[in-house]
Amino acid sequence: MGRAAYSAPMPDALHDSESVSPRRISLLLVDDHPVVRKGTRELLEGEDDLYVAGEAASGEEAIAQARALKPDVILMDVSMPGMNGIEATRAIKAEQPRIGVLVLTSYDDDAYVFALLEAGAAGYLLKNTSEDDLLGAVRAVAAGESALHPSVARKVLERFSAAAQPTPPEDSLSPRELEVLRVAATGRTNKEIARDLDISPRTVQVHLANIFSKLGVGSRTEAVLYGIKRGWIDPKML
Repeated sequence: MGRAAYSAPMPDALHDSESVSPRRISLLLVDDHPVVRKGTRELLEGEDDLYVAGEAASGEEAIAQARALKPDVILMDVSMPGMNGIEATRAIKAEQPRIGVLVLTSYDDDAYVFALLEAGAAGYLLKNTSEDDLLGAVRAVAAGESALHPSVARKVLERFSAAAQPTPPEDSLSPRELEVLRVAATGRTNKEIARDLDISPRTVQVHLANIFSKLGVGSRTEAVLYGIKRGWIDPKML
């Protein structure tokens, strides 16, 4: 399911490396274990295009740091003293929907997975993921794309497709935007979507930006989940 240890909530990853901006990606690390934060910081700061703007050891600190630093991506733990990662993610996304939240945790319980994705997380990785996959996931989330561990992706597809409540897509998206969303859900990159629909990659980016704005989401994960839950995307076609 997609590349190595991370993928979209469909059979293929929504990782489009060509769309990643050349500017440095700012990160906020949220974990109550200093040793974990130190190791993660060392890994991330070994990359030229990434830098760690700050750290937090609790959900409350994460919200405060997100307000102050406005990072591109937050690596969020789940279980922490005080406010947990679910509550922190919900609060941060409500205030700053453009921030990408990538969950990095040891837990793959359904309750945690679904609660965090409903709260607005763009990705969900387990802490046993490889270094390369973590770096790829950070870049994917920074580009507004998805990064889900394969086992998590399967859970998501089954859960949200089963709970789908069909509503007319024309009330929210134009026919072309709906077409772009459906193709994006299959895991194709922006260049591949452009080729399939005979439009330019720049036009694909514009359509995706409009989709995010209309649906009030900040990533492909959120947009695709929105579409699946409303019956716009048929899981059998993915």
